Amino acid sequence: MSGGKGMDNENQTLVMYFIFQGLSDNPKHQTAFFVLFVTIYIVGIVSNCAIIAAIATDSRLHTPMYFFIWSLSLVDICILTAIVPQLLVSTISQRKTISYSRCIAQLYVFVGMETIDSLLLGAMAYDRYVAICRPLHYFTAMDKKVCTLLLAGSWVGGFLNSLLYSTMIVTLSFCAANVIQSFFCDVPPLLKLSCSDTSVIEVLIFTVGTFIGLVSIAPIVMSYTRIISTVLSIRSNKERSKTFSTCSSHLIVVTLYYGTIVCTEFRPSSSYTLQRDKVVTVMYTIVPMLNPFIYSLRSEQMKQALKKMMGKCTFFCKF
Repeated sequence: MSGGKGMDNENQTLVMYFIFQGLSDNPKHQTAFFVLFVTIYIVGIVSNCAIIAAIATDSRLHTPMYFFIWSLSLVDICILTAIVPQLLVSTISQRKTISYSRCIAQLYVFVGMETIDSLLLGAMAYDRYVAICRPLHYFTAMDKKVCTLLLAGSWVGGFLNSLLYSTMIVTLSFCAANVIQSFFCDVPPLLKLSCSDTSVIEVLIFTVGTFIGLVSIAPIVMSYTRIISTVLSIRSNKERSKTFSTCSSHLIVVTLYYGTIVCTEFRPSSSYTLQRDKVVTVMYTIVPMLNPFIYSLRSEQMKQALKKMMGKCTFFCKF
């Protein structure tokens, strides 16, 4: 029984579980993918936990910028945990299924964390603007209250957005067709799979996604417009490079994050093609692993904090 759009309710079969298409049916490829994603997961979790621990234990890193990096690492851990364990089970075993309720739960967590990620990047852009363009007012403009409000707003906005997305997906009907052309429950493949008319929901999701995008991108664009203007006004090339380096890590993370989002989200579900989007969707799991390296390798304070923490761990491990 096929699941065509607009099928009458009386001809529908309620889907209780979904089957992931997966990355490959070749056993050799499956083993390679399993090793790859185990590595990504372990490296991503360990590196993000190291960032969190280093920031928490080193008083020199108790600044607004590292407060947001700490939060970003926590979100990245949640994104990895929402996707990779299920992917590993689907890759190495014959059980490539996920229950309807678990699929919606995975979608809820993933959309929520992705939204929080984008809003945090906007908050971090504002932080960099204040640090570079208004350095004398930095610790008053970015005091504990402001940082807490920005963080709380990001988390509340993220979970409200994921609640909205999940609610819209739950209202859809899924007929006999239950093979998801992906390796986790994301919005585009679920919209494509539904036998309901998804045109209205696609418009709503695009509208909400655009609004969230503008809320996070606007401070990034405005902040970097002012930052670039300020940096260009500095006469010394050395000072200009030193000043811009304080926000280069954030700019790299923003580029990676929005590059992935643009390739996957801002298009209709009818344009969803399996092979092209598998490659881009894998980026969802790789980017959270890269963030700690981007921030740690370009920050001397972070390097010193990590070395200090590793030194303490080595000392205690001897006993």
